[in-house]
Amino acid sequence: MVRAGGTSVAAAGPTLAVVAREAGVSVPTASKVVNGRDDVAPETRRRVTEALERLGYVRRPRFDATKAPALIDLVVQALDSSWSGAVLHGVEEAAYEAGLEIVVSAGPARTRAGRPERGWLDKLTARGSSGVLFNLAEVTQAQYAWLGHHRIPYVLIDPVHEPPAGVVSVGAANWQGGVTAAEHLIALGHERIAVIAGNRRRMCSGARVAGYRSALASAGLRHRGEYIRHAGFDEDTARHRMHELLDLPEPPTAVFVCSDRMALGVYAALAERGLRVPADISVVGFDDLPEARWGTPALTTVRQPLSEMAATALRLLVRLMHGDRPEGTRTELSTRLVVRASTAAPPARSAVRG
Repeated sequence: MVRAGGTSVAAAGPTLAVVAREAGVSVPTASKVVNGRDDVAPETRRRVTEALERLGYVRRPRFDATKAPALIDLVVQALDSSWSGAVLHGVEEAAYEAGLEIVVSAGPARTRAGRPERGWLDKLTARGSSGVLFNLAEVTQAQYAWLGHHRIPYVLIDPVHEPPAGVVSVGAANWQGGVTAAEHLIALGHERIAVIAGNRRRMCSGARVAGYRSALASAGLRHRGEYIRHAGFDEDTARHRMHELLDLPEPPTAVFVCSDRMALGVYAALAERGLRVPADISVVGFDDLPEARWGTPALTTVRQPLSEMAATALRLLVRLMHGDRPEGTRTELSTRLVVRASTAAPPARSAVRG
């Protein structure tokens, strides 16, 4: 690079207008592709992406380990939850060991239409981020394409949906956790076991319900469709779903709730009906967040190692930043049952009636 009259002059590269002309599209359309916008037809996106590749437009340089400290973005769903706190703790410790700095954001701001606000991805390059960790994020195809084009490494922590082939992710053994929760209740003698699941579209939620159903089938227990309810991981909705289960002609004597926060809603519903935990009905949660110890009685739950998941994701991201691809793209950490005071044998004569 040389300077002339105080202005930096670098080796010339193709402008966005050149790329647009090469792809046969307008400059605004080419800009949408470069900025990861969703409102571009797949065929148009393909043509622009190929033109970008051919012309070598705005290629992100690889991470340079000699330039420390590198900056990493951690994108979380929200900052006001103990879940995010556990993830941040794991990332922070692993980042300190790796000599990295972290920028934390509560996901891209969204428009009223639900789309990420324009320019959010540009902020990654503006502040020189060397990689991104997405926690519970719904990454769009356009954003995947943008990250790939700009050569920004990224890892998903507990992805909402099944990631595309080749995308590195870290999660918990959700299916096995569902098996463990149901088997615990079965071992106590329960046969009428319900489940309050999270969001139908969430990968982890489906795996936990599948594990629950597998455990029931292995024990020879009849599957009851009316015993499966979805509450979208919302505490108040879980309270309503528990009331629905209690209104059934044959209510359950135990319930597996697929998050600790939802379990608090279940506790509220049972209290409103004058039912005792676990004397009248047993409850198992999932996560082992601090909330699991706050309830009365303390909640039996399946622990997923959130901090360890986050730390593992950070270490995988560092490998990607150095150009080293992991052997597999999906890493699952073990879950385990933490038995507290919310589960017991079913009552000899069920008190679970409206």
